[in-house]
Amino acid sequence: MTDLTPAELGRRLGSGLLSFPVTHFRPENLAFDEDAYRTNIARLGKYDVAGLFAAGGTGEFFSLTPAEVARVVTAAADSAPADTPIVAPAGYGTATAVELAEAAERAGADGLLLFPPYLTEASQDGLAAHVEAVCRATGLGVIVYSRSNAVYAPDTVARLAERCPNLIGFKDGVGDIDTLTRLHSRMGDRLTYIGGLPTAETYALPLLELGVTTYSSALFNFLPEFALDFYAAVRDRRRADVLRMLDDFVLPYTLIRDRKQGYAVSIVKAGMQITGHPAGPVRPPLTDLEPAELAQLTTLIRGIGA
Repeated sequence: MTDLTPAELGRRLGSGLLSFPVTHFRPENLAFDEDAYRTNIARLGKYDVAGLFAAGGTGEFFSLTPAEVARVVTAAADSAPADTPIVAPAGYGTATAVELAEAAERAGADGLLLFPPYLTEASQDGLAAHVEAVCRATGLGVIVYSRSNAVYAPDTVARLAERCPNLIGFKDGVGDIDTLTRLHSRMGDRLTYIGGLPTAETYALPLLELGVTTYSSALFNFLPEFALDFYAAVRDRRRADVLRMLDDFVLPYTLIRDRKQGYAVSIVKAGMQITGHPAGPVRPPLTDLEPAELAQLTTLIRGIGA
């Protein structure tokens, strides 16, 4: 855990690449493999990342029990370098999200990523009440994840920012240019804007112009040097380099990712296996890559010298 205030955490997260580590499971019974997870967090923490998001979407938050989430967050906080912020998940119904927020604070997290409520649709007023309840329950900085059944309108976000001083970020999982333009025009640097679409590298350069200075890199799990080089090219607006790396790896990678629902996570664990950092299988309802797809990913990774 760092000593960052919520506002300082927001600035820190917006200053560099964000890593969303996978959660390690044992092949024989799909139990959380804490030792392997701690080793991997220590490995990732050696790189220049602005924050580690424990048990996030790539970390299969949706497959973990609340007790397991607390174990994962505690392990991340204990294993990461002291100056690396740890962001924990909260989600499901409001009462559960509040309990997860409180548990994350006890576990040593620096901030929270608030996932959409479970299953049900909600009005903007209902979503606002959900976010406010979580923000009131913790002193940690809170980032809302706008996607699926929880797409936050700019007016809602502005109202929440006034009422919740510890609301520090907006993670976009929709890619609506109009919404992002209106939100950034209205809120400016009051919030940190995080790209959260699958394989966010694909959208990183155009979204930078809308104030989205960082994104969640799943590729960082198994290609950390490539991911950092890509991010540097985006921030420096080296368009030719970005397009080259998109063509060489990112876009062919997404073709494998798109073959089945849920592969956005499965392909990351496959990449970990190929590069010598196995993290075990995914939990149901996700499924692992087929052998032929694993071979194609292996060829793709070796093609960039990794």
